[in-house]
Amino acid sequence: MAATTYRVQDDSKKVLRFVQSLLCDLRPRDFSVELWDGTYWPAQKNVCPRFTWRINHPEALRVAIFSSNRQVALAQAYCCEDFDIAGDMEAVFSLADYLIEKQWSGTEKLRLMGMLLSVPVPKSVHIPCYGVHLRGRVHSRERDRQAIGYHYDVSNDFYALWLDQNMQYSCAYFEQPDADIDGAQQKKLDYVCRKLSLQPGERLLDMGCGWGGLVRFAAREYGVRALGITLSSKQLQWAQEHIREDGLSQRCEVRLLDYRDLTGPESFDKIVSIGMVEHVGEKNLDEYFRRVFRLLRPGGMFLNSGIARAGTRAVDSTPTFTDLYIFPDGELVPISELLGHAEKSGFEVRDVQNLREHYRLTLRHWLRRLEAQEPAAKRMVGELKYRMWRLYLAGSAYYFHRSRLDLYHTLLLKTELC
Repeated sequence: MAATTYRVQDDSKKVLRFVQSLLCDLRPRDFSVELWDGTYWPAQKNVCPRFTWRINHPEALRVAIFSSNRQVALAQAYCCEDFDIAGDMEAVFSLADYLIEKQWSGTEKLRLMGMLLSVPVPKSVHIPCYGVHLRGRVHSRERDRQAIGYHYDVSNDFYALWLDQNMQYSCAYFEQPDADIDGAQQKKLDYVCRKLSLQPGERLLDMGCGWGGLVRFAAREYGVRALGITLSSKQLQWAQEHIREDGLSQRCEVRLLDYRDLTGPESFDKIVSIGMVEHVGEKNLDEYFRRVFRLLRPGGMFLNSGIARAGTRAVDSTPTFTDLYIFPDGELVPISELLGHAEKSGFEVRDVQNLREHYRLTLRHWLRRLEAQEPAAKRMVGELKYRMWRLYLAGSAYYFHRSRLDLYHTLLLKTELC
């Protein structure tokens, strides 16, 4: 027993020395480190700690730090409970950036690896037990249906824990930074309708309508006839139920339909797409904009809202955690490329607005609401899925804050001359 206790304490000391050496250049170090046996390294002196990084296994760091894809390995370590984070989850990503970007010479790497040489080697690398396994050609109809189902069909009850009352899973609009999420999402719905200059009796199409909040709002408040389409069966069920409850069945509907299967040239006065273009795929953007263009009547407006990769940010050379476990087959392009595809399809660009700061606020609301519902969320989707979504929401908020991601409202016109 004494020998075992000594070995555990010895491993703890080695890992702590490794962590201290690993983080020697990080300033300010606004977090504490706690090891599996209670060993504690407080935050830098005179710095208010924002979180505690708990390392639950002596071998966890070796797997994460020396992986060929450090970003994914660090995320997996958290999701599989090799690491725990107590406190501000968004603040963790400054540490993650430091660890991901850290470069060592061959000598330095050997020295660091040597510090963990006698720490037990894991029997296997821990990875989430259900990653994404999609079948078929990328961005084929069937594969897109699988990808959408993977993310959006998790559970309506799970999403209801942390989204607003209308289940808006897209960027809210904050007239004041301290506005609540329900009010900010209601403002977003009205903002979109006003941008499109919706008029009573017009026919509106919402491509990728989610849980149908916008079509219900536009039909009720602006008197339009609205059609929403989605590839998520659970979203369809929720939307249809609430359309009936609101008494809007004569003015709006939601269908399970791929945008590529929409027919009927010049069928709509206005079209909106919020948070769908990220799933289209760069190779399909010409088809996406051409189809919308054909569906619009001359003089019709198209509001395309989506996340874009910042123009100064290079394409990731390896798959990210989000690619592998959150949004399979998702693709982000800079706004300049998106506008090029739109103009090539015949659209005139009338307005472009970046709502990056609004999306960070939205994500922070979602994150806090999810964390407040942690026990219920874990009962619904399990520990692993809860951790995956907590990580994804916090990381997205951080990326918007650091200007690595943008959120654009792009207003496009099909001119009367077309």
